[in-house]
Amino acid sequence: MTIASKPPVTMKDVATAAGVHYSTVSRALNPATRDLVKPQIAARILQTARELGYRTNSLASSLRTKRSRVVGVVVPDIASLLFPPILEGIEHALLKEGYMTIVGNSANDPERHRRVLTGMMERQVDGLILASTTLNDPIPDEWFENRAPIVLMNRTDESGRAPAVVNDDMRGIGLAVRHLVDLGHKRIIHVAGPNFLSTGAVRQRAFKLACSELSVPLNRHSIVEATSFTREAGKIACIEALAKNPQTTAIVAANDLIALGCYDALAEKKLSCPEDISITGYNDSPFVDLVRPPLTSVRVDQREMGLEAARILLARMGGHHAGADILLRPEFVLRQSTTPPRTPSH
Repeated sequence: MTIASKPPVTMKDVATAAGVHYSTVSRALNPATRDLVKPQIAARILQTARELGYRTNSLASSLRTKRSRVVGVVVPDIASLLFPPILEGIEHALLKEGYMTIVGNSANDPERHRRVLTGMMERQVDGLILASTTLNDPIPDEWFENRAPIVLMNRTDESGRAPAVVNDDMRGIGLAVRHLVDLGHKRIIHVAGPNFLSTGAVRQRAFKLACSELSVPLNRHSIVEATSFTREAGKIACIEALAKNPQTTAIVAANDLIALGCYDALAEKKLSCPEDISITGYNDSPFVDLVRPPLTSVRVDQREMGLEAARILLARMGGHHAGADILLRPEFVLRQSTTPPRTPSH
């Protein structure tokens, strides 16, 4: 015995049940045009659609409007604890407007980055949020040529052609350096991120500026650059930095993973944090309060970054000009990885 499947509910069914015209239902069910319908009528249509079990035919809609209602997001490291709150903020903002999200992982590999972007182009995403750009990144050129709206996030490139949502790293690193100086540190080094990424380059400049303003002496070895924003690279760079700066009493790490690598380096050299050397991180990633000692860090509102990036992209996809960069204000979070030096610095 074959059980006949129930035919899908159509917009016309919803219009009949709600007592309105078909075109009114079409406008009410589309987040982009919902504000053209009186709020009480839109609410009645949405309630009727839910009761009838109406489901939007996304494929038919995309063929009709030539829009996929899908946004691509590319991150450099999907395993990083930095990105789940960012992605949650993006998805929260986009879902409210009827957009789905595809997330791609570049793994900090330029060729993989290109393949991910090509795949998103082929799937005709309506816009793109990139957290994976480098300072001299040629890949977005293809997107500008195709006129697909782009928003950069967490990192920027040097072209200035796309709006970016980034942290005020000059302020954030400055807060870390000032905290260490207030504790009495003068022999401070920076275990930096890669200079070909905006986050690495800006935080290096911020460290130099803060040290200059606070009369912290620097030498040509005061900044040692890690090859990536990872724990392993942080450890290697920290060991090199301490060999070149044996009198160091404090380290400003470019991010929390590099800071944890510095913890590993100190342990290998039989040094203690913070008794021998104080360490600050950056991002205030989840769980850095659980390491030993709990990490003093610069807090970045990661979810807010995702929300702002999605808000700007929605405006651009809607045809509105949204070209200004957004600079998020970081906060300093004091924990137990910093303390005054054992002997005053001179």
